[in-house]
Amino acid sequence: MPSLPNWPAATDELIRHLQALIRLDTTNPPGNEIVAAEYIAGVLRAERIEPVVLESAPGRGNVVARLKGRGDAPPLLLFGHTDVVGVEPQFWTYPPFGGEIHGGYLYGRGAVDMKGTVAMQLVTFLLLKRCGESLARDVIFAATADEEHLGSYGIAWIARHHPDLIRAEYGLSEIGGYPVYVKGRRVFLLQAAEKGTVWLKARAKGKPGHASMPHDDNAVAHLSRAVERIARRGLPFHLTAAASGFLDGFAEVAGPGVRLLKNPFLERLALRRAIPDESQRIAVYATLHNTATPTGLQAGIKHNVIPSQAEALIDGRTLPGFTTGMFLEELRPVLGKGIEIEVLQESPPLEARLDTPLYAAMVAGLRRHAPDAVVVPYMMSGATDAKCVAPLGIQTYGFSPLDLRPGDDIRSWFHSHDERVPLEGLAWGLPVFYEVVRDFCR
Repeated sequence: MPSLPNWPAATDELIRHLQALIRLDTTNPPGNEIVAAEYIAGVLRAERIEPVVLESAPGRGNVVARLKGRGDAPPLLLFGHTDVVGVEPQFWTYPPFGGEIHGGYLYGRGAVDMKGTVAMQLVTFLLLKRCGESLARDVIFAATADEEHLGSYGIAWIARHHPDLIRAEYGLSEIGGYPVYVKGRRVFLLQAAEKGTVWLKARAKGKPGHASMPHDDNAVAHLSRAVERIARRGLPFHLTAAASGFLDGFAEVAGPGVRLLKNPFLERLALRRAIPDESQRIAVYATLHNTATPTGLQAGIKHNVIPSQAEALIDGRTLPGFTTGMFLEELRPVLGKGIEIEVLQESPPLEARLDTPLYAAMVAGLRRHAPDAVVVPYMMSGATDAKCVAPLGIQTYGFSPLDLRPGDDIRSWFHSHDERVPLEGLAWGLPVFYEVVRDFCR
């Protein structure tokens, strides 16, 4: 018979590994994720698990390990990235690579994005072996490089060059399994979809000339009006399966007015009335629309010269079911005539099914540990490494369970100063994650 984990000891181990990973500076660029890969490989070898360490380029380290099951079902992949974004240390209360604990929180770059999840996956992987669980399917654990810069040296590289190391039926990664508070109740968000990315440059052209003699064909003015239209109008309403499921579940707590958000004619009015919290309102809006956000402007060579062209960087995010071409068809009328579009980079949206055994296991696990809470699917407006494994047929959910206190806003901690994670939240989330993986793989 398998043994049961000692949860206080397992939580202490999780915290130790997270502190050790945070203290390894893997800021990308340049990355240097090999130090994290070697640390994790050492932990695995100490448990008599032989990992595979891969360098996609000098210093760009990845580590993959596997627990063999009976082969009755295809594998489950647990994957996360060990690179982090840069910091402005002068604005941090505590050292960003110190892994210090203060006031019940563990501070450091990567605490939530996503070394905390990697540490939880690692400890779960170790516990499955220690407890002698009999697995119907293999469990694969991968800690990879370069997610914060397209994944080219991380899991995307493994998927291209060593696909059999990570090939699986399902995957679990960031970001989901955490609550938002609505009218005092916890609503746990299970990530079942993520938007696609279309980064582009919008370009306006006009007549150059001396700035002392203004005219109507000014490229800067043309572009300014186009950017203003994007900000003011937005793009049309669309309802996806993940967004529909989210609104139905959210309505259980926030009230029936939330369901009016399914109506394209009432959506904008209902959004403000039904969801008073601004951060929640912004997030919900993004699940109901393709979005185009101006993020940069460039024009001019000299103060007194009217330039012949002006350019804007635009971050486009597409809903499941939309191609880049369909997105551009929506965007062009808003930008207006005469604005050229150059696509710089794109990646597809993803939407996992809500009727799978793994999704049911995640819902059951959260409800077992939070019986008073509501669990809803949601769509992430950003992008993750799930896109890199989708070509292998891996259906990925964002699931790294974490309980939060009222007032905690995990979304505000990503890529921000004083990134942190609550210790009580980790202690709550570890058994949830372990039990979901164990039960699904049994």
